[in-house]
Amino acid sequence: MHYLLLRAAMLPFLFILIALTATAISQRQLYDTDRIMSLPGQPSVTFSQYSGYVTVNQQQGRALFYWLTEATSLPEKKPLVLWLNGGPGCSSIAYGASEEIGPFRINKTASSLYLNKYSWNKDANLLFLESPAGVGFSYTNTTSNLEDSGDNRTAQDALIFLVRWMSRFPHYKYREFYISGESYAGHYVPQLAKKILDYNKAHSQSFINLKGFLVGNAVTDTNYDALGTVTYWWSHAMISDTTYNSILKHCNFTSNKTSQPCDEAVGYAMNHEFGNVDQYSIYTPKCPTVVPNNSVAVVGASTIRFKSSLLRRRVSGYDPCTENYAEKYYNLKEVQLAMHANVTGIPYKWTACSDVLIKNWKDSQESMLPTYNELIAAGLRIWVFSGDTDSVVPVTATRFALSHLNLPIKTRWYPWYSRRQVGGWTEVYEGLTFATVRGAGHEVPLIQPQRALTLFRSFLAGNHLPRS
Repeated sequence: MHYLLLRAAMLPFLFILIALTATAISQRQLYDTDRIMSLPGQPSVTFSQYSGYVTVNQQQGRALFYWLTEATSLPEKKPLVLWLNGGPGCSSIAYGASEEIGPFRINKTASSLYLNKYSWNKDANLLFLESPAGVGFSYTNTTSNLEDSGDNRTAQDALIFLVRWMSRFPHYKYREFYISGESYAGHYVPQLAKKILDYNKAHSQSFINLKGFLVGNAVTDTNYDALGTVTYWWSHAMISDTTYNSILKHCNFTSNKTSQPCDEAVGYAMNHEFGNVDQYSIYTPKCPTVVPNNSVAVVGASTIRFKSSLLRRRVSGYDPCTENYAEKYYNLKEVQLAMHANVTGIPYKWTACSDVLIKNWKDSQESMLPTYNELIAAGLRIWVFSGDTDSVVPVTATRFALSHLNLPIKTRWYPWYSRRQVGGWTEVYEGLTFATVRGAGHEVPLIQPQRALTLFRSFLAGNHLPRS
């Protein structure tokens, strides 16, 4: 009798145990399914790679695509770093993984890969996320999602992705975790950091061990970014005194409304004074096969559309044609098969940026400065860096914005070094470190990979940038 009672009492626990075991087996199967055996044209490597989809909204059919490249040595002891590109609407695989910090570069034939000797996966496990849905291989089954995306849903979906991804990869739970990115990720990165902190407060058993973030050439504040950008144009001889004074006279940077005189002044600068330069890296050559972006004329037609669209023009970079190689490589069927990508048959080609998302972005936080104040108070490690040859989200814009945080200075401005050369300049504040990267454009690790790696290593170690 007692045995029967004990058996009956144990049944609910047995059902729970069976359910948990089934879930664990299911997650393990997904983990194994996501393993990349080898990419087409890939050189031999010692680290593991995974890629695939995580559904973030079952009802609307939103799923985000990721690519994990584990550290080249001792991955189990190294932190996890999530990389996000901006746009809004541009691919972290196109830029972060394939041009900047990832382990591979794409050859000019777009049929094979070679190793990036300055890859950040020497020091960390790198997780690249195509976000939001509609970017790259990430998709939605609800067409209207492509026209109503914005900051809020992007951050919420990224949080859901992380929670579910770590359930699939449980050995990354509680691991030291950082977020990094550039350009419009100046919104994505701190917004996601705040979402994680709020999530951790609401869940006593939270496993996302966020330690800090590192963001470059970051869209930060609509007003100060616009004013700093025009100042950069003038101070770097891209526009005349006449045009500079006209923009300052006619453009109200604190308003979302524009005026015809303002439009005409900015349009004249872009269409008649800039010349055919790569605005993302003003001292390097442009790709000769690429037609100049028509968005320059579009932005000129309505200023400040230029305020909200500073980042929306496509990045060329240096090698100035590298984006072209990515667009060819990731559209190869054998590449998609190896990466477990495009499994639903997306009705469009993979592109580095989504024009639909860019044109229809709905909500964009005017200023990230209040969010920075919250994150600084939470004790996160926060670094902001700027490549100093970018005229789109230039160093002057970031300095104008950060100065309004009014943070006390801990370590005064000084030059930092990489390979016995000045790598840039830095100043350390209470709660935030700012650094420039000398000779780097908008994509800092593309143009100055060694200096970017020095910066990243100092950030991870929690050290000041080297003085010699």
